[in-house]
Amino acid sequence: MSEAALALPTTLAAPAVVAGAAPLIRMEGVTKTYDAGELAVQALRGIDLAIEKGQMVAIIGPSGSGKSTLMHILGCLDAPSSGSYRLGGRDVSELSGFQLAAIRNQKVGFVFQTFNLLPKASLLRNVELPLLYAGIGGAERKEIAREALKKVGLVERAKHRPSELSGGQRQRAAIARAIVNGPSLILADEPTGNLDTRTGLEILELFDEMHARGETIVIVTHDPRIAERCGRVVQIVDGLIEDDRLLSGDAAPRPPSHPPARLAGVSPESEAARS
Repeated sequence: MSEAALALPTTLAAPAVVAGAAPLIRMEGVTKTYDAGELAVQALRGIDLAIEKGQMVAIIGPSGSGKSTLMHILGCLDAPSSGSYRLGGRDVSELSGFQLAAIRNQKVGFVFQTFNLLPKASLLRNVELPLLYAGIGGAERKEIAREALKKVGLVERAKHRPSELSGGQRQRAAIARAIVNGPSLILADEPTGNLDTRTGLEILELFDEMHARGETIVIVTHDPRIAERCGRVVQIVDGLIEDDRLLSGDAAPRPPSHPPARLAGVSPESEAARS
């Protein structure tokens, strides 16, 4: 994407973060080790991270840095090997698989690079799915799903299948699905990676609008130009936070972790395979 297309937005202001409020996300001493015998990979090596409600945060880092592992733990797709993770004040570090599934459905909305839409289902049906899993009845489910599609400008395409839409429209549908349950946290993994410059900019502007409404958004990206659209940038290197800087007045970032040192016997290639 071009630098001009990724310039910082100037028309939307982020909502103020309430001073003294408990953070939506708090990680303390979070580690993650993938056991592969003598070549065990420690993908995260002591992450301390707090994210306030209403912040828009970018997580950046090179391949193999641990940023994808961090996203999986934030989204309750994986559990830390040690340390604590609290989401909305609830310690989710040691919950059962069933409990984590409930949190993923009700508290976290996911936006993936590859959209992950059901190809044979209409957009309305795709957006309804989280509501179906949450036990919402048919009529109410359709009404809520239509409202979510309206927010992303796709309500008139509700009956279309993903194959009948452009890449940008499919990503908008994925965003509608992510927000339909009113989650506390929206996680986006390279959300413009499969889009051209113009369409990617439209998706980033949609995130700007969501942020301005008070949504908490974490974007995982390798592109620093996309990260600079966010109010805060957290850089991960070798499983540690190397830098945590504020680009706007959302909230004060935590200091970075101690300087990283690669574990003996762990190659960059083996780290990349796990992150």
